[in-house]
Amino acid sequence: MILEQYYLQCLSHASYLIGDDTTGRAIVVDPRRDIGEYLTDADRLGLSIEGVVNTHFHADFVSGHLELGEATGAWIGFGEAAETEYPIRRLAHGEHISLGEVDLEILSTPGHTWESISILARENPDAEPTAVLTGDSMFIGDVGRPDLANLGDGSTADLAHAMYRTIHDTLLKLPDETTVMPAHGAGSSCGKNLSSELTSTIGRQRLTNPSAQPMPEDEFVALITEGQPAAPGYFSTDAEMNKHVHPLLSSTRTVPELSPAEVRKQSDSGTLILDARGVDDFAAGHLRGSVNVGFDGRFAETSGMVAEVGEPIVLITYPGEEQMAALRLARIGQDNVIGYLGVDHDGRFPTELTDLVRTAHRIDVDELLELLAADSVTLLDIRNPGERAAGAIAGSVTVPLAQLRTRLDQVPTGKPIVVHCAGGWRSSVAASLLRAKGFQDVTDLIGGYGAWVAMKATA
Repeated sequence: MILEQYYLQCLSHASYLIGDDTTGRAIVVDPRRDIGEYLTDADRLGLSIEGVVNTHFHADFVSGHLELGEATGAWIGFGEAAETEYPIRRLAHGEHISLGEVDLEILSTPGHTWESISILARENPDAEPTAVLTGDSMFIGDVGRPDLANLGDGSTADLAHAMYRTIHDTLLKLPDETTVMPAHGAGSSCGKNLSSELTSTIGRQRLTNPSAQPMPEDEFVALITEGQPAAPGYFSTDAEMNKHVHPLLSSTRTVPELSPAEVRKQSDSGTLILDARGVDDFAAGHLRGSVNVGFDGRFAETSGMVAEVGEPIVLITYPGEEQMAALRLARIGQDNVIGYLGVDHDGRFPTELTDLVRTAHRIDVDELLELLAADSVTLLDIRNPGERAAGAIAGSVTVPLAQLRTRLDQVPTGKPIVVHCAGGWRSSVAASLLRAKGFQDVTDLIGGYGAWVAMKATA
């Protein structure tokens, strides 16, 4: 058996190439849109990709099943409950896919979505399982959230009950030595307690995964339905894209460099200017109305929180990062990048745009203490519910970043606003978004809630 894992840190997404070195036959599981790495490795390993399996309709990225189908002629497989606009192979519980010696067994594992499946891989049909590719059913340290299924049919509670049966009656029945290989890791919005480890075992998860412990079903349902991160707005769009035929991502796609005059024209027309530089460089100087989503963080997912899929975008990046930034946006279906303006680390914009350059004030915890004592600001906490449940600054207003763009009317306007997150990266996103939407006096907290807690601990 050949079993390769491909992990995208930016999206916390894992995909897989499974092949049989005796026959050269292979499938790809949960692929991303830029498929070059799968094709290159298949060629290097002497494999022919004959199938593409999605464990479910992904919501956090656009899957590459159509691209792989076009490039290789591979069939596309989903769980039996899937409904798509394109032809698929429906994979039933207990069905086996033979790659030669290597045997793949389909397990129906609903709970994250109704059509969710897992893939049990064996070296041969009579062998003990080597690995189980669990999609968004069992994660390392958690299980998939059930509330995203509201994108389709079924209630959150119904899916949570289904997930209980998936975990306890299907996955935990596997041998302890079976390697667990999920579709997502730490940072993903598809769960709340995902580990940074990329693989584990059934036995290890039986001991350490809070959602895999023996418990009454109702207790399990409460556990996995509470405290989930706010889902970015693009999730529903991407889930629908993955069900339908849509334009393919070109392997030769590039975005052009724009002249200062072209950037000014786009800015004047209201095009979103997405500044992918670091927080400090953005604060030191940026174009009026631009939104800061640093390339050094969860760039793609966070960009999906501040922009509609299909909305035209102009990128501002450090030299050499522009094409990868555009590719990361394309991975979530954002194909409308008009072009880019490169800015050096010294932060100097072209002289033709100097009149559009603005700075952003950021404050430290000592300044925040003074402002709160004087009751002269509104403190806006844009962390997720689970983060806030672990501790919050008294008197703060909460709107999770993923919902901020659609809940601007809930942000108080009577006082200047200070935004905070956990560490100071997301707060720059939120503060810049508020300024771009017309809020006049917005700053953010350097170091975020972590700096606040540290200050309190030493006070």
